[in-house]
Amino acid sequence: MSEINNTSILSAKNKKQTVFCFGELLLRMSPSLGRQWIHSNQMPVYIGGAELNVATALANWNIPVAYSTALPPHYLSEEILEELKSKNIGTDRVHLSGNRIGTYYLPQGADLKNAGVIYDRAYSSFAELKPGMIDWNKYLDGCSWFHFSAISPALNEIAPAVCEEALKAAKAKGLIISVDLNYRAKLWKYGKAPVEIMPLLTEYCDVVMGNIWSAAQLLGTPLDQSLIDRNQKEAYLEHGRKTSLAIMDAFSSCQVVANTFRFDAGEGIRYYAALDTRQGQSVSLELATDKVVDKIGSGDCFMAGLIYGLYKEHTSSQVIDFAAAAAFGKLQEKSDATSQRIENVNEILRKYGAADVHH
Repeated sequence: MSEINNTSILSAKNKKQTVFCFGELLLRMSPSLGRQWIHSNQMPVYIGGAELNVATALANWNIPVAYSTALPPHYLSEEILEELKSKNIGTDRVHLSGNRIGTYYLPQGADLKNAGVIYDRAYSSFAELKPGMIDWNKYLDGCSWFHFSAISPALNEIAPAVCEEALKAAKAKGLIISVDLNYRAKLWKYGKAPVEIMPLLTEYCDVVMGNIWSAAQLLGTPLDQSLIDRNQKEAYLEHGRKTSLAIMDAFSSCQVVANTFRFDAGEGIRYYAALDTRQGQSVSLELATDKVVDKIGSGDCFMAGLIYGLYKEHTSSQVIDFAAAAAFGKLQEKSDATSQRIENVNEILRKYGAADVHH
């Protein structure tokens, strides 16, 4: 595929400042089924949330990052914030309000698209945010990138307005804006379909990440069943190109679209991704494993890799290879957020024959 000049979206912007990640921090309760969690009186707890997972990866890779959410002012929040600070994640823009931290339950070994996920997020501090509660101009000071995901506006009827308030402020300050089109079927329960909300927010975005199916659910881009039915890599990549161009045509700010392709292969996974701009498409290495430890957070790790490569002004092939390798590496970690360092991702790249690695 042709090499893309992916620095164009960054050239007019002050891009060497802090990456700002906004979204709900969640506690994942991970029971071992067959009543084992009852008999052992134990259930592992992981600190996660899509945007926090992105922030954690970026901090691992030495990118200055600030995380913004809403947490109740109590000792559990203090413990969590101390942990985030220890990972070099900026926490001074966390809004202390409300009474509870959102949680979800997911059996060990399942992923978030699994029917077994149980959300317990109603009336959380984040869900109770309202427009006007956060001074976005102050929060975004010193930042050059704003990242959020489609999970936040899915929470309730007020959440889209909070997101749009933040996006307007970020746009006014000239920040690069990215969105992860992660679709959660068990959310979006407040009477609005995703396609009624997400296109309004995507209008602000320079970088869009997702896949052909989530783009159809959230943005209304068409699915070409004739390409999907072929079940071939070339057909999926062609579909990714069509979806990406449709997104760029619909949203004038959007200049980069990344699509991931993750397919189950027995107990393992086959994985590749593509990065599209108006100029062309770059395709990642294809990666495969026979065994997966934990599927949670792989997409977030990809999103972080995408931000990392664009922030560093890497070539398009470097950007998409690094993002895919980081996401693939996350599949072998039992946690919501990755603990991989740059050298760990580079090791995967070398193993799969990447032409160059990253700094």
